[in-house]
Parts: sequence; structure tokens; C-alpha cells
Amino acid sequence: MFSSHKSHAAAEQLRRDCHKAVEWISDYLSRAPELPVLSPLKPGDVLASLPRHAPSGPESFEAILNDLDTKILPGITHWQSPNYFAYFPANSSPPSVAGDLLSSGLGVQGMLWATSPACTELEMRMLDWLVEMLALPEHFLSTSTGGGVIQDSASSANLCAVLAGRERATQFDSNENGCDQRLTAYTSTQAHSSMEKAIKVAGIGRRNLRTIEVDEAFRMKPSALARAIDEDKRSGRVPCFVGATVGTTSTLAIDPLAEIGEICRKHGIWLHVDAAMAGTAALCEEFRHIHKGLEAADSYCFDCHKWMFTNFDCTCFYVRNRNQLTEALTITPEYLRNAASASGSVVDYRDWHIPLGRRFRALKLWCVIRSYGVDGLRTMVRHHVELTSKFVEWLRADSRFEIVAPVSLNLVCFRLKGPDSVSESLMQKLNASGKLFLSHTKLNGRFALRLCVGQTYTEEEHVRSAWEQIQKHASDLAVAAG
Repeated sequence: MFSSHKSHAAAEQLRRDCHKAVEWISDYLSRAPELPVLSPLKPGDVLASLPRHAPSGPESFEAILNDLDTKILPGITHWQSPNYFAYFPANSSPPSVAGDLLSSGLGVQGMLWATSPACTELEMRMLDWLVEMLALPEHFLSTSTGGGVIQDSASSANLCAVLAGRERATQFDSNENGCDQRLTAYTSTQAHSSMEKAIKVAGIGRRNLRTIEVDEAFRMKPSALARAIDEDKRSGRVPCFVGATVGTTSTLAIDPLAEIGEICRKHGIWLHVDAAMAGTAALCEEFRHIHKGLEAADSYCFDCHKWMFTNFDCTCFYVRNRNQLTEALTITPEYLRNAASASGSVVDYRDWHIPLGRRFRALKLWCVIRSYGVDGLRTMVRHHVELTSKFVEWLRADSRFEIVAPVSLNLVCFRLKGPDSVSESLMQKLNASGKLFLSHTKLNGRFALRLCVGQTYTEEEHVRSAWEQIQKHASDLAVAAG
């Protein structure tokens, strides 16, 4: 009776508090376009506003929401603002938020099939749906020798790929006796920093990572990769991993997968493809060229939480041969042994990534795909690419600016002509205005602004407003310079 009473009381509290929370979130999304996109606070401002000690007694949810408005919201950079054009998007959407709420309510710990069969099997189905939706190689299907899993981020997926490649190259000896210091790995100078971090965490060592030069379009040079591998093998080294990129962070450059794959096949090296941002574009048939040559990959990942309107965290990671991954990662203490796992007829996703515990992330992905449908998701992706094309037209019509990298999908890299200082000043003024948020990179040693059109709620009016702000502040800088 007591337990039943507590359960009913919890249900009532949840109903009351979540109604208020959903109202707050709904109101936030309505006013997000008017909020300063980049938080204007200084380091320590939020910390100074918070009590030094936890409350001794309970506080009302109304008081918590009030402090969320007054203490937390001023320190938020608004990734869900339609005026957010920095880095890559970290998208959300109403179905995704609802799916995450359902996942939190269920509170599933999906480390084993036995701990919640639906958590595992829905995830398997969602990953198989995405193979079809993106026209990925069939060896990534769960019905093949491979399969997919949801990771927290591309960084974790990249690490798992490195570990699998390391163990395959050493016949799983590194796990037993420590990392062989003859091992070498390869990625381009434009690859995401998580590649270098993965090499460090995996014990291969940063000095054994070869960063391969890129061509004028910032794509890895296959000839340079082949040369580096040959040199290492002649020196008695053991090449174990190549990390290629479909959509680099700086410019969305797409490495030539077919040529890289041929080199990896020749030498028996694990090929991993990181398509964190760009992979979603393959929803659309006209953009599937980005995956040309992907059939040679041993593993692949992309982020639904970047451009597929599913809130963080939701990285899809695929392998050609699941056993090569799970053998590198599995450990089975007595307390995890169960009849279903012992039968070999189920998937235990704890063996597919670093942590033991895992959330029911497939639920929000299920909600998103079903709520928009494949056609709806394609329409949103195409719309963002079309908006990017409009921005490119406006840039090219203004002789003060130059585009400094091939335009790829929904990212434009540009700068004001002249010294780096004027482009840096332009970005600082734009971001300080609160009306938009841009980030930067350096290409061939020169400062460049990046504008990425991918936020869920961005429309032409927001891109046009961004362009007007860019023009205005460029003019102000010219006047100030005399």
C-alpha cells in the first residue's frame, strides 16, 4: 500500500512539473529568435549567481523555473535559434524532445538485451532503417555480418573504430599485452580533432599518427597516404587504421573514399569514415555522391544530432564485421551473465562501445523519423542547401568578399578581402551584436568565417538578415578604417 501511494504521488508530481517544464520549453522556442544568440556573459557570471551551498530543504519547481529564467538563460548560447550559423548545428525538434522525455520517463538501462529487449531491438531496427534511408552498403545491416549502434558522439565512434583496427592488426594482442608501439595510424590534416584524441586514448600515441596532406579542395591526397604507409612498412611499422572524412569540420571537404579504400584493401588496414555532419545529406539521392566508395569501409559514423533534427546525443556507428568490434571491447563479469546472452541469439550493445550503461536513445530517433517521414526530412535538408546557395549568390555579388573553399552542401567559408584582422573584427562585431553567431577556421594560414545553414528553424528571412548584418558591419569597419 505504501509503495502504491508513493508511486501515485510521483505520477502526480511528474504530471504537474512536466506540464510546467513543457510550457517553459515551448515559450523558450517561441522567443529564441529574439534572444542574443551568443551569451554575452563573462566567465564566472553564472557561478557568482548560484548559491554556494545546496538547499537543506525542498524548493518548489516554480522557484527552480524562475531561477532558470534569471540565472541560467542569460548564460545560454542559443543553439536552437534560427540565427545560429556557427560550428555545425546541434539540432532538436519537437518529436525529438518528446522522444527524449519518454526515454527519461522509462528510465531504461539498456546495457544488455535482457535489461530491456525493446531498447535493443528498436535500436537495431532504427539503424537498419537508416541504412536504407541513406543508401548505405548492405553489410552495415543487422541481418548481415555487421550492424549499427547508437553512440553518444562521433568522438566515441571514432575511438571504437581505432580500437577495432588496432586489435585486428595485432590479432587482439594489444588488449592482452599492451599497445604495440610499432602501430601507426593515418588521417588528413583536416580531420576532426577527435581522431587525434582517439589515437592518444587508444595508446597508439600522437607521434604514431600520420597527418596526410590535402589537395586544393582540402581533401586527403591518396598518393600521399600511399607513400606514408609504404614508408612506415619499410621501417618495420604496422599500419592499423585510416580515418577518412566525409565533410570535414572546417570546409565540409569530402575525402576520395574509393581511392583511399583501394589503398586500405591492399595493405589490410581498417578504414573508418567519419561523416558526422554531412552524412545526413545522403537522405537525398542527388547528394549521395558524398558516399562514393563507402563500400570499402570497415566502419562508418554520422550524427543524427547535427542535421537530422534529433537532439544530442545520437551518433550512428556502423561496422562491416560486428565480431571484430565486439571482440575488441567485450568483458563479461559474472553479474552480467544471463541465458539470453549465453544463447548467442541476441545483441548486447554494451559490447559495441566504451561504457557499460546506455540510454534508450533509439526512442527519440523513432519519434523523429515517424513524425517527419523520410520525405519530410529530405525536404528540410534540401531547403537548407537551397538557402546556402542563396547566401553564396549574395556573397559573390559583393566584391568586398571572397569565398575561400569550395562550397559544400550547407557550409560557406568566406572572408573580407584584406588582412586577417578585418575578418576577425567583422566576426567579433557580428557575434557581439547578438543577432547571429558565426565561427571561424584557418585555411592555408588565413582566417576565414564559416556560415552553416542547418538549424531546424532557419528560414530565408534569417539567412537574409544574417547577410544584411554582415554587409552592415563590413561597411562600418571600412568607415572606421578611413
